[in-house]
Amino acid sequence: MNEKTAISQITGGVVGGIGMALMEETVMDHRMGRIVNASLGEYHVPVNADIPVLEAFFVEEHDEHVNPLGAKGIGEVSYVGVAAAVANAVFHATGRRIRQLPITLDKLL
Repeated sequence: MNEKTAISQITGGVVGGIGMALMEETVMDHRMGRIVNASLGEYHVPVNADIPVLEAFFVEEHDEHVNPLGAKGIGEVSYVGVAAAVANAVFHATGRRIRQLPITLDKLL
């Protein structure tokens, strides 16, 4: 409905997927049963310096199964496949298949 907003949602989903693949991890203290990085001060998320320039674009299509307004939800669509794509790129580059996120150097060694 608004292409600029849709592009922003797609870009945000890709950034979230990169964060999930490479940075975001909940660290548990198993002795005490508590989350060690429970605040955003210790929980690593991607910032502008971590992300390259991204360009989102859309392919025009007609979908007869969409709602009467012609709107589709796109907020989560771009988030879903990013971690798998990053993991496959790491496998292609290193020959090591990492199956637990986030993908960090210690898991590659």
